Amino acid sequence: MKTIQTDICVIGGGSGGLSVAAGASQMGADVVLIEKSAMGGDCLNTGCVPSKAILAAGHVAETMRQGEAFGIKAVCPEVDWAKVNDHVQGVIAAIAPNDSVDRFESLGVKVIQAAARFIDEKTVQAGDVQIQAKYFVLATGSSAFVPPIEGVDTVDYFTNENIFNHKDAIDHLSVIGGGPIGIEMAQAHRRLGAKVTVMEVAKLLMKDDRELAQIVIDRLSSEGMDFYEGGRNLRIEKTAQGIAVYCDMSGQQACIEGSHVLIATGRRANVNGLNLEAAGIDYSPRGVAVDARLRSSNKRVFAIGDVAGPYQFTHMAAYQAGIVIRNILFKLPAKVDYSAVPWVTYTDPELAHVGMTEEDANKAGKDIRILRWKFDENDRAQAEHRTEGMIKIVVEKKGKILGATIVGLHAGELLQPWVLAMTQNMKIAAMASMIAPYPTLSEANKRVAGSFYTEKLFSAGTKKLVRFLMHWF
Repeated sequence: MKTIQTDICVIGGGSGGLSVAAGASQMGADVVLIEKSAMGGDCLNTGCVPSKAILAAGHVAETMRQGEAFGIKAVCPEVDWAKVNDHVQGVIAAIAPNDSVDRFESLGVKVIQAAARFIDEKTVQAGDVQIQAKYFVLATGSSAFVPPIEGVDTVDYFTNENIFNHKDAIDHLSVIGGGPIGIEMAQAHRRLGAKVTVMEVAKLLMKDDRELAQIVIDRLSSEGMDFYEGGRNLRIEKTAQGIAVYCDMSGQQACIEGSHVLIATGRRANVNGLNLEAAGIDYSPRGVAVDARLRSSNKRVFAIGDVAGPYQFTHMAAYQAGIVIRNILFKLPAKVDYSAVPWVTYTDPELAHVGMTEEDANKAGKDIRILRWKFDENDRAQAEHRTEGMIKIVVEKKGKILGATIVGLHAGELLQPWVLAMTQNMKIAAMASMIAPYPTLSEANKRVAGSFYTEKLFSAGTKKLVRFLMHWF
């Protein structure tokens, strides 16, 4: 058995693990990276990248249908599902070299392609190699969670881990799960010509602001999608025509007969098979328990990304990687700060959020004001015929920004200044005083911020002061 001694051993070649490995190696540390499957992890191969690629295909198809508003004859697109899949795989292939074994070995990282398991508190075995490291970083990610639905084992179903390999036309896609993954895939497949039904046992897009999430749901409904919220006692059954999904709705049983089923009911941390007990690492099915410095109960072992939580986003894994590098390489007691975590649901319109929602702030007993600005008051949105949408800001009475939610065209891009403002503890005045180029959607950020001062600026007191100054000076 060969033994390697190193400074840092990273387990998992997804976004977080690659960030640690590349950063630490280029800063002078000796790094070993272990990945048992495809480099790039879920994000590149079965998550963020392919999902955005198929959404882009759906967007092109929908644009072809909507030409009349611009004086251009609308056409019904002919969708070649195999070529759509070629597009998706082509996008993955274009990005893959950035995450490849060759690239990381060129950076000085020793890459081992095998499953890893702990032998003791400072040793991991991968294949026929044992790695002894000063520090370990667990970045093993998560996998699709499939709940124990009656009959699920009797049918072939999609999750995000296999739907992007499908090359044939889908007649009717039944989506179980109304979170971001389910809703994104629902719209993409609807726009590519499939009939789509979404079933959610709780509320659709339940983690987002209800007022703005409803704008997305209304848009998707207008595109022909059917939604069932609050369903209970789900059951799946194979039929001669395809797959039937049954659920109880308000005391009555609903039956949705489709050709295919996508299960998008959340993620489960990848902790099995690592023999974490041997290393003295506390964990549960939700992931590895970590402190604010992302250290596990074994202080030599850090955990980042989906396996650590609490947010399962690629950008959070990259953020946590920076925290770990500061702790390991520079011995700084860097801690995570989750007060301004952004996320985006990449539907059309997009739904983007950072900080507190109105409901969050009210539950916390905050003395707040709510600022709103609709896209139909933005000239660029009018020019593009994309006036559905709104910016909603949660702000304290003295101007501290607590949260922002945006629904509309390019909402994810429009969210960035609010993330910066919250991260740097800027007040609403900073957003109101910036110069926004005209005509851009970003003007809406300035306008909604400026509305914080509207009542006071145009008050009777202000008018009295202006009349006095104009009279005497």
